[in-house]
Amino acid sequence: MNWLSQVAENPFYEFAIILTLAALLGVVGKALKQPLIVMFIALGILVGPSVLDVVKSQENIHLLADIGIAILLFIVGLKLDLRIIKSVGKIALLTGLGQVVFTSLFGFIIGLALGYTPLHSFYIAVALTFSSTIIIVKLLSDKKEIDSLHGQIAIGFLIVQDIVVILVMIVLSAIQKGGETSLTQDIIRTIISGVGLMGFTLISMKWILPRLTTYLAKSQELLTLFAIAWAVLLASVGDLIGFSGEVGAFLAGMSLASSDYKESISSRLVSLRDFLLLFFFVNLGANLNLSVIGNQISSALYFSIFVLIGNPIIVLIIMGAMGYRKRTSFLAGLTVAQISEFSLIFAGLGLAVGHITNEIVGLITLVGLVTIGLSTYLILYSHQIFEFISPVLGVFQKKENLVENDSCNLENKKYEVIIIGLGRFGKRLSEMLDEHTEINYLGIDFDPSIIKEWQAINKDIIYGDVDDPEFLEQTPYKDSRIIISTISDVELSKQLVKSLDRINYKGKVFITALTDKDYLDLSKLGINNILRPHHMAASNFYNSYLKENLVN
Repeated sequence: MNWLSQVAENPFYEFAIILTLAALLGVVGKALKQPLIVMFIALGILVGPSVLDVVKSQENIHLLADIGIAILLFIVGLKLDLRIIKSVGKIALLTGLGQVVFTSLFGFIIGLALGYTPLHSFYIAVALTFSSTIIIVKLLSDKKEIDSLHGQIAIGFLIVQDIVVILVMIVLSAIQKGGETSLTQDIIRTIISGVGLMGFTLISMKWILPRLTTYLAKSQELLTLFAIAWAVLLASVGDLIGFSGEVGAFLAGMSLASSDYKESISSRLVSLRDFLLLFFFVNLGANLNLSVIGNQISSALYFSIFVLIGNPIIVLIIMGAMGYRKRTSFLAGLTVAQISEFSLIFAGLGLAVGHITNEIVGLITLVGLVTIGLSTYLILYSHQIFEFISPVLGVFQKKENLVENDSCNLENKKYEVIIIGLGRFGKRLSEMLDEHTEINYLGIDFDPSIIKEWQAINKDIIYGDVDDPEFLEQTPYKDSRIIISTISDVELSKQLVKSLDRINYKGKVFITALTDKDYLDLSKLGINNILRPHHMAASNFYNSYLKENLVN
């Protein structure tokens, strides 16, 4: 492969090879029904020094990876607001800290049992506690579960983990400096810097960004360019002051979360995010040192099993004790079934200060490869896995006083209409019911921000996810005459109709189809009451306005 290595010495040719192989592996992955994330990590190993040795401009790839990470976290922050952070803050803090403490404790014990020294066991145990915010956010985004309750909780405790890893890295960096600065001074300086960054973000969000984005929105290209610059700038500032670049990018997005233009910005950045994240996974795979991990396979398997099974169980126990349903706890718990890129960085710092050896770094690397690869499948097929093992998860759920049932007091209340999904269409339906009728109706949604919004104006609403096998058990449907689902997912609509048929529901059921294909698929099942929002809006406009003007 010398010719390939020689060609790759030109950065342009190098990137051409990487992108071509990425496309080919993507096709293979699609044919094998494997997620692109796994294929991209495999691509990194393939083009790395252990196989083809194509990657020569490591700094360029690392830079593109960093920009991709910044944009990813920026988009996540863009879709959040302070009300959501407040609504899941307690559970995120307790779950995040609890998982870090218990994973470290049990990981340390496993390390000692396998014959590692206390110091090596400590490093391994701490490395096992950090989960990959980048990978989890990407997977949840792809599954459209970022706005769900378990998605918000997962993002919350992943941020808590990021803060913990920042503090740990401050300690190691101070040790590495050999006493040049005081550890206490480093920590105080970082806390002050972090508070300053958050203060600047809040000031910008209130007094600077609203006027600036209104002006920039006259040009979509300029608005998009500003969004990228803002994300990278705050990520750089966060990294410069010793805080996390991820947190900086996240704060940049959150500062625009209340902007009228956030949807436009988000939609334009998604494709760029996906392209740049390719280089993150290439960078991750290319840095895996396969030469030092051969003797660590058996130990790596034990630690991987602990991360894949033990970490989710820890989250299940904590969230179950706090009153969350087993489904929410399980789906959130699966997001910690892998270790993070930060774990590898942490191991590298430990190697630099002489606390661990190359073999321990290789062990942590192998655990990362195994857990990232397998946890990707666990998250992608989380709902199917839950349905299969749900009967044995009852031990992790309280029998009563569930947090998710506190959204609305349903006792002795009867609802004539139930609206499932309170996006634009569902919200407008509720407004029309308020304007023209006095009937009781109930809203159901899985977005915590919508739950809080309806609670603030004293409207009846409960948390619910149609994909939950226990969805109807939590819904007061028996006295209703009409159930309206505005959910556009055809498979979920089919599932809802079948479930209602199975329990012999006597009322009318209306479901939603956005495309002609969806409409035909639902019609073939004999479903007659199909809502088509775009057709309905066009017909209403034609009959109310256009028809009259054309005739005249």
